[in-house]
Amino acid sequence: MAAGSADKFSVLLPTYNERENLPLVVWLLARTFQESGNNFEIIIIDDGSPDGTQEIAEQLEKIYGSDKILLRPRARKLGLGTAYIHGMKHATGNFIVIMDADLSHHPKFIPEFIRKQKEGNFDIVSGTRYKGNGGVYGWDLKRKLISRGANFLTQVLLRPGASDLTGSFRLYRKEVLQKLMDKCVSKGYVFQMEMIVRARQLGFTVGEVPISFVDRVYGESKLGGNEIVSFLKGLLTLFATT
Repeated sequence: MAAGSADKFSVLLPTYNERENLPLVVWLLARTFQESGNNFEIIIIDDGSPDGTQEIAEQLEKIYGSDKILLRPRARKLGLGTAYIHGMKHATGNFIVIMDADLSHHPKFIPEFIRKQKEGNFDIVSGTRYKGNGGVYGWDLKRKLISRGANFLTQVLLRPGASDLTGSFRLYRKEVLQKLMDKCVSKGYVFQMEMIVRARQLGFTVGEVPISFVDRVYGESKLGGNEIVSFLKGLLTLFATT
């Protein structure tokens, strides 16, 4: 079924050291959903941030109400994939939005995701930086080359039928995300890529919406040498097993 007036959208927001960004992203999300008339909840999955992110989330819960903001923390950093699994357990929506909490993903694109889902009755709608008027802002040449190179390698080796495999701004039917979670074995950045590859294997449909990705304003990027190595290992594993 396509998204309709009875639908509810659960936003999963994994956080680690995002105290500066969290109030703004929550405000933007609440405003976007209210203006578009869509029912929503925001589930914040904080992995024991030492910077006080959890305290900020508790305040936001009081401001917006515990029906709209659900803080579901974990004791320590346990990875993106497990954060989504944890968040899903508490989600009451029939559609799930996954996005970054660092303002790289602007909530203004969510109504476009919802429209796209309705148009094509898609199982997944993925934000893409590599189609139409999508793009990346604030990255240096090295980051752009790494991202483009990773995406190119993925396209050549896996032929996934989607233009942006490493992005993490997506809308899923809840039951589809649940099935994909059960199949996925990757951690970290490879996880997003595996989700789309598995979706194609299982016959789920994927729509795309061009998005602007903006480099984080506050805090430090979490992409380092270890992540690049694990990405390449994960890519080769997927190539060998799919």
